[in-house]
Amino acid sequence: MIVKVCGMREAENIRAVEQTGADWMGFIFYPRSPRFVPAPPSYLPQSVRRVGVFVNAGEADIRERADAFRLDSIQLHGQELPSLCQQLREAGLTVIKAFAPKQAKDFTATADYEDCADYFLFDTPTASFGGSGRPFDWSLLRHYTGRTPFLLSGGLCPDSLEALHQFRHPRWAGIDLNSGFETAPGRKDAELLQSFITKFKSH
Repeated sequence: MIVKVCGMREAENIRAVEQTGADWMGFIFYPRSPRFVPAPPSYLPQSVRRVGVFVNAGEADIRERADAFRLDSIQLHGQELPSLCQQLREAGLTVIKAFAPKQAKDFTATADYEDCADYFLFDTPTASFGGSGRPFDWSLLRHYTGRTPFLLSGGLCPDSLEALHQFRHPRWAGIDLNSGFETAPGRKDAELLQSFITKFKSH
């Protein structure tokens, strides 16, 4: 199972979280986010995959950030078209397309991205783009019958462990952790993360 820790900003915190057992680390390039990263910190992770999170950004901006942060993956949280996903993949980047399902029929939107996204990310619906800190109804995911593997996001916290251990889906590939493990926006509790990740992966 993939564990992604998102919303990282500070060099020393990045160093600490890199040692927790996380597989991917996310950097948010959406200016309205309290976890927005305007420029590369003095340290970037070496042993985990770097994911850039964007909302309705243009390809040129994404490519510029990808070069500056030496990103491995791009996570798209807006109304990005399949054509952009394909262009980023052709540039050698892994593409994660986020969706926030409210009802069963919302999963039909994933069909257009089946051949141009490497992963989907299912998050809690909000009035903005992600970052609600609340979980959604995971039972909705029984209606997802696509081929693309997905990450589960939205309000995951230390208390989510039991529910995660009980969750099943043939395309479930991992989890996305953020505000539920923070001491302040963009600053993670590395000890709490390490304990949680160890328990999650050992089940």
